[in-house]
Amino acid sequence: MIGRGEDSAVCSGNSEIKSRAVVKYSAAPPPTSYALLQEKTDLKLPPANWLRENPQLGSAGTTILGSSSKSKPFSSFGMAYDFIDCIGDDVDVVSDSENIKKLLKIPYSKSHVSMAVHRVGRTLLLDELDIQELFMRSSQTGDWTWLKEFYQRLVDQKWQRKKKSKEHWYQKAILSKFLYYSINGDGAAEPVQNDLNEGEEENGAEEFSSSWPTTFTSTSSDAEESDPPNMFALGQVTSIPKEQNLPMLFNEGENSQGLRNDFVRNIMWTFEDIHMLVGSNMPIFGGGRYPAVSLRLRDNNKPINILTGIDYWLDNLMCNVPELVMCFHVNGIVQKYEMIKTEDIPHLENSTFSTRVVKDIAQNILSFLKSNCTKEGHTYWLFKASGSDIVKLYDLTTLCEEAEEEKCQNPFTLPVAVLLYKVASNLMLKARQNRKHYGTIRTLLLNCVKLLDQERHPQIIASAHYILSELFQLDEPPQEDGEESLRAGGSEDSYSDEDREEEEEEEAELTEDSDENSSYSSQDDSKAVAVIRSVGELSVPEKYKSTHQIRPSCAFPVSQDKEEKCRHVLSYVLKGLKAVDGTIKKESDLPAADPNTPIPLKYEDRSAIGACAAETGISLLLERAGPLQADQKHPTRSGMLPGSWQHRMKLQLFLKASKAYYVLSDAATNLLKYGRALRYIKLSLQCYDAYCSVSGTLHPQVLQFHSQCLSLCGDIQLMLAQNAKNRAAYLEEYSYQTKEDQEILHSLHRESSCQAFNMATDLAMDPEYQLFVSSKCYEAAYELLVSEALKDHASDQLAQVLKRLGNIRNEMGVYHMNQAAAMQTEKVKRSVSVAEQEMWKKSFAFFEKGMKDFEAIGDRTNTALLLCNTGRLMRICAQAHCAISADQSRGEFSPEEALYYNKAIDYYLRAIKSLASRESHSAVWDSVNWELSTTYFTLATLLQDYAPLSRKAQEQIEREVTEAMMKSLKYCDLQTESARQPLYQYRAATIHHRLASMYHSCFRNQVGDEHLRKQHRSLAELHYSKAVCLFLSLKDAPCELLRTLLERVAFAEFTMAGQSSSAAKLKSLTGAIEIMTETRYAFQLIHNELLEDFGQPFSGSHTSPDVASAPPSGLNLEEVMKLIGVFEPSFSFLLLQLIKLMTTMKRKPSNKDEELLKTYKNVYSKLLRAEKNAPLLSRVKLHIELLQQLTSQTGSDDTGTVQ
Repeated sequence: MIGRGEDSAVCSGNSEIKSRAVVKYSAAPPPTSYALLQEKTDLKLPPANWLRENPQLGSAGTTILGSSSKSKPFSSFGMAYDFIDCIGDDVDVVSDSENIKKLLKIPYSKSHVSMAVHRVGRTLLLDELDIQELFMRSSQTGDWTWLKEFYQRLVDQKWQRKKKSKEHWYQKAILSKFLYYSINGDGAAEPVQNDLNEGEEENGAEEFSSSWPTTFTSTSSDAEESDPPNMFALGQVTSIPKEQNLPMLFNEGENSQGLRNDFVRNIMWTFEDIHMLVGSNMPIFGGGRYPAVSLRLRDNNKPINILTGIDYWLDNLMCNVPELVMCFHVNGIVQKYEMIKTEDIPHLENSTFSTRVVKDIAQNILSFLKSNCTKEGHTYWLFKASGSDIVKLYDLTTLCEEAEEEKCQNPFTLPVAVLLYKVASNLMLKARQNRKHYGTIRTLLLNCVKLLDQERHPQIIASAHYILSELFQLDEPPQEDGEESLRAGGSEDSYSDEDREEEEEEEAELTEDSDENSSYSSQDDSKAVAVIRSVGELSVPEKYKSTHQIRPSCAFPVSQDKEEKCRHVLSYVLKGLKAVDGTIKKESDLPAADPNTPIPLKYEDRSAIGACAAETGISLLLERAGPLQADQKHPTRSGMLPGSWQHRMKLQLFLKASKAYYVLSDAATNLLKYGRALRYIKLSLQCYDAYCSVSGTLHPQVLQFHSQCLSLCGDIQLMLAQNAKNRAAYLEEYSYQTKEDQEILHSLHRESSCQAFNMATDLAMDPEYQLFVSSKCYEAAYELLVSEALKDHASDQLAQVLKRLGNIRNEMGVYHMNQAAAMQTEKVKRSVSVAEQEMWKKSFAFFEKGMKDFEAIGDRTNTALLLCNTGRLMRICAQAHCAISADQSRGEFSPEEALYYNKAIDYYLRAIKSLASRESHSAVWDSVNWELSTTYFTLATLLQDYAPLSRKAQEQIEREVTEAMMKSLKYCDLQTESARQPLYQYRAATIHHRLASMYHSCFRNQVGDEHLRKQHRSLAELHYSKAVCLFLSLKDAPCELLRTLLERVAFAEFTMAGQSSSAAKLKSLTGAIEIMTETRYAFQLIHNELLEDFGQPFSGSHTSPDVASAPPSGLNLEEVMKLIGVFEPSFSFLLLQLIKLMTTMKRKPSNKDEELLKTYKNVYSKLLRAEKNAPLLSRVKLHIELLQQLTSQTGSDDTGTVQ
């Protein structure tokens, strides 16, 4: 039964001692009243119930030892296993109550003390080490031979077994009978024949039993064994994914060596500031004024001594018993009873002792042990010879190593290692909430592994390495403040003493006394770690202080570098795999592989392999990706049986390795090391393949992780396709392998050929094949996420995979579209080839699929981009359908071109509709706008330049051109400031110029309809003026500005030709001259560009650059020469006509008119005299000067000067 916690403070008479006891566990029934024996009862006669098992007496009931004074060598471990939460942090000491009493009586007693001490964190485990009994066994087991030799050499030269007296057994027997009488209540019990002999046989069995450590099969203990729900250490390994089952480690019975908690009750006892977990078998009875009393039997002829008094007092304190009932006898005949309060025990006659001194002894012994038992996993031996005042502490582990004995020669090795493992496992559960335990867990496990031999204990070693690998969280973002909290924990074999003051204060505490504590050693004691020279020192308050501060020399690695973390994980995984593989003996069935020989990672040029040939690989990939249905029942490839510990451990280790390689691959991808990333994702998928080979079923979390791996693999293949120029470097990265990776691969190959994902992870040389593989990886990841197993999980992940699918389909569509465009430029014949059409179909199909993917996740921006790309594809189709005549010149605009251009426009309009507004994504919106404007402009230009007059009327074509041009103008965003603004301005100017030219042409060719001519004339004027305004705002289009102005002048000249009156003609000519003066700005720009291009200012001797030697600039010199060839005669003609008209005017000219005429004549004269073969720069300069002269006379705005 589990007893309820009983809290109380039992104080001594002077109220100096604080004691609090809480029962953590009790197998005894509630206390019942004891039977008050009649006077003269003969205790030498056994009662009828003697030696029958009784829950009231607990384990004392099966022996004649009474309240068992002999504890088992591993009793503290049994308690530690049951209360693993307390170990390492909350509790100072775990031990049998008898051992605690023995330690606290050292200054008062001459008897020998021999105890094994082990440290786990700040907890010390104390167990009796019965040297005589162990040495009696050494001849049978051979376990302690080295210790026996050491003992004889250093401690007792002439060791021999000391037999216990008959008096000792007599006292034990009557105590046992007394207790049975007390629960029986029958004072006139009949004697039982030969019982004493049976008792002696029982005693012999207890003393000399060869099954050491002993097992105990009491029902209550069995029930208790399986009872505590928090006990999972030896049975389980912590696993980070909460949903996965923790793998069972090993069977309690086989590997715990039957180490059980045999005590009737376990008590958390706080004595002053010392917290102890103690085991007690003391029978407790009810009755009297208090609910609990302890029963004691005393010989009336022998007074109670101080040792007995301390014994009784401590027992009552530990068990929280407020009263003691003492039965006095003479030669086994009951005389009387006496009741004594617990707080009065220290003041009994002949056994007076100071409780304060006992407290000082406890604190000194604890400080002495904590200061000197510093190495975790080591077995220390606290020894005081009988009659000696000197207490010595030896490190048996070190002595054992010096004796060159095997690790297994120390029987404490396995229980200690198991305890370290259990504490670490238990802390691992807490570590989810508080990562400060990580350093401690690492220390515990490294010490555990150090103690064990891999051949004998592969299970614990494999499990320990798995937990070590779990300490490194691979899926958490780096924590800025994480470094502080993770630094907890000491070196591999020592702990920081958390209860100490700061280091500076400790230095001051190293007084002469404390130096003497550990510095004493004589020649004989050279093997001792520490010595207490006299037991009297233990009574001196604070004589011993725990001055030994162990600083962490090997703190938990907290590197934020992912690669370093993963390498730690993989090193632990490899050690775990080696431990597991060492237990599987079916080597002959395995393919021969040398772990030191690299396993080649193939790469192939897949350019010759089409999509069909790769389908086999894809089906394999999807087959591995899908959830497995049936549980495996047959052995795995290496001979492991499903359900065995090896099977469970390999599953966890394979998955952990796969995750570590995934993180490495992701990190390499971020560093743009795509060859390395592909190598790591290959290893990750090989680990997963081995996991699938071993696992019967795949949990949703595992499938989800696998879809992430496939998705990352797709990313890497896409990046490799996009960065083909670095292929040599990537190949080198891909081919490199570490020894660790080779060894892990070797272990994987014991379970699987690891070929399932080769198609996805090979480094191909063909970008198209890489894109194909990438798309198949994403498709497999998608299939996995929408499968039955995962359809209710990971919607975020599904959205990411759909986005990637849309992206790769866009990439493949663009790839095929570019291939089609390349074919178009290379072909000699202008007819559309079958190969081109195939490319269009493929590209269009990928764009369609990509749009569906983006629409499925509501990604309007990317949908718009794919619609935009589809529009571009339609334009490429249109370009391929342009008609070519026999002489290779461009034919009329064909209906097929019109069809595809209109389809392109439809896709661009859909893209704009998808975006809805510029705010949704300005860059994409601007791009679509530009493409739409360009398409309308191209359509209009082709209609205008290559008018399909064979199919349509001129007027219809003009209407269509005007409509397309105006729509193009509609999508020219002239207001928004952006990098494209100058392009929009140039296009708008070009549109106005083209429309003006078209209306100009219509005006010239139109006959008859005067209203229509007037309309065309006004529209031409409007568009010319708008074109000039826009070209003037641009600094880099002087030729276009000059051409527009010259066309406008020509338009004015044509208008003048139809006029009859002189006044109207003069007005038209003056307007034309004013338009001509505006060309000065264009010539100014041309002049400046010529100066920049030739790098020197104009001089008379400057040689003219001809067109052939034109500098590499934006200025088209050939175009400039043509325009000047048009400008000069036009300018000359206008001046001549003006001079003629003004000279022949009938009305008298004003002064202003005369001045103008004079200027015109002067300019005309200079123009005629100009050298026709003069350098271009000088001709441009002359034109600027002449135009400047006219500008100042006509009153036009001055727009610039010649530098």
